Parts: sequence; C-alpha cells; structure tokens
Amino acid sequence: MFKRWQFWVGLLISIAFLYLALRGLKLGDFWQAVKTANYWWILPGVAVYFVGVWARAWRWHYLLGPIKKIPTRTMFPVTCIGYMGNNIYPARAGEVLRAVILKRREGVSVSASLATIIVERIFDGVVMLGFVFVNLPELARLAAADSGFVGDLQTLSLWGAGIFAAALLVFLLAAMFPQTTARFGQWFIDRLLPKPLREKTSAIMHKFLDGLASLRSPFNVLMVFMTSVVIWLLETVKYWFVLHAFGLEGQVGFFALMLMNGVVNLATTIPSAPAYAGTFDAPGIAVLMAYGVPQPVAAGYTLVLHVALWLPITALGAYYLAREGVKWSDSLRAEV
Repeated sequence: MFKRWQFWVGLLISIAFLYLALRGLKLGDFWQAVKTANYWWILPGVAVYFVGVWARAWRWHYLLGPIKKIPTRTMFPVTCIGYMGNNIYPARAGEVLRAVILKRREGVSVSASLATIIVERIFDGVVMLGFVFVNLPELARLAAADSGFVGDLQTLSLWGAGIFAAALLVFLLAAMFPQTTARFGQWFIDRLLPKPLREKTSAIMHKFLDGLASLRSPFNVLMVFMTSVVIWLLETVKYWFVLHAFGLEGQVGFFALMLMNGVVNLATTIPSAPAYAGTFDAPGIAVLMAYGVPQPVAAGYTLVLHVALWLPITALGAYYLAREGVKWSDSLRAEV
C-alpha cells in the first residue's frame, strides 16, 4: 500500500491542509480549549450518529431492493465495515470492501453493489451542496469578510453543483434507458478493449446497470433523496451536541453547522491520507473562524468532532469485520 502513488499524493495533500489548519495556532490555548471541554455532550452525539448509520443501512437496503431484498439489520454491519474501511484505507477503499462483504454474505455482485454505492455518494454530494446553498446569504456575508478559503466557497459550490448535477443526470438516464445505455456501452467495449476482456467487461457493465434499477421510479428517487437529507441532518445534530461541549452554542447556530458539515464533507472528497486528515480539519476550522470563533477553540472543537466521528464507527466496523472472519492481511482482490 505504501508504494502506491495514490497514497503519497493523498499524504502530501493532507500535509498541505494540516499546514493551512494549524499555522499560527498557539498550542497552549488549543490544549486549554480541549482540556476544559465537557465531553459528556459527545455521548448523545454518538448515539444520534449511529441512528444516522442505521438510516444509511436502510437507504442501501432500499437501493438494492430491485436486485435482492435484504433486511436493514443485515445491511447495518456491512455498512459499518464500509465506513471503517473508508476511515482506515486510502481512496475510500471501504466502499469496495463493503461490496465484497455483501457478495460473501448475500451473493449480490460487486458491480451491482458499487452502482448503488456510487448513487449514494451522488445523493450525498447533492445534499451537501444543498446545505451550502441554503446558507448562501450567510456565506456571502462571510466571504465579504474573508478573502481566504471561505471566500472561495461560492465558486467551489457552483462548480460542485454542476459536477454532481451532471453525474446525477447521467445515472438517471442510464437507469431509465438501460437497453440504450447497454448498447452504447457495448459499442465502446467492442472498439476500445481487446477481445479477451470484452466478455467480462460487458458482464460487469450489465450487473452495474442492474444496480441502478431503483432509480427507474421517481418515487424511489424521492425516497433516496429524503433519506439522504435525514442522514446528514442527523450528522449535523452530532455537530451540535459536540458544539455544546465547547460552550459555542450561543455563537454558532445550527444552520452554521449545516454549512460546516456541507463544506467539510465536500472537502473530504479530495484525495487525502486515511481518516481524511487535514481535508476535514482545515475547512472546518476556517468556517468556525469566519463566525468569530478563536482559532484555538475552533481547532479544538474540530479535532474532537473529527475523533468522535472517526473512532466509534471505526471500532464497530472493525468488530463486525472480525466477526466476518476476515483478517487484515486477507486479500479480497480476487472477489471483486
């Protein structure tokens, strides 16, 4: 893993973001903020977060419904394993890991699972951008007072909206016109790939298109979108609970936390070292500082929030992975 160029690129990006997050930080003041926080507030935050994880498992169960009906209680451990993998491995390898685990348990093809997972990510991106756009008037005010990272958010949001809207449109069209999409894909496969790879690639394409079946119904699209909104609102509630641990509830409101949630999660789509080091922290601190939170307190809050988001789901996912009988040294490539 350490020899892969993706890892080193991600590491360099994380170092750059951490530099932006921590430059000028007074460690004594930072430690004081962390030391005096009331950590009891994290417990209800973790509880709410796991309700959100259950909602994620339900959404995945719903997307996979046309392929195979799998209970949410079965999907929940696999979902935890996937998010654990995202937190530990680079390049969001946890998405492939949970698709492989689901294939082992339920016989669903990896290609079909990955199609539903990509759909999840597109809807997540749309909701995150929605959180940003809901706060555009506030964002404009912050941008006027800040010429740095926050000042660039409006432009980045517009670009992001275009990218996610285009991706969603492509997937909706592929779902609504599967036969046309398959013929179009086969045309490229026949002309661009050598003969030994064509049959396998074509089979993967058809299984992938099967994974988009849930998007053929407008009602299903609405259900997935509304579930995605609920998921990210629940995560924002966790931000709100951790905010109370630092006594910032009178300074930073819920809509500001929605903005922060949208910004940091869009930033974590950038390649980085495992655990989204830096790409989560730098934008989070920047948004809080734009609301007038001192840098040491903003850094302390963002660090504690990051750990509170990372540790519980990673520990539970590791437990479920061990229960599956999968070892860290096992190679799962052959099952993809």
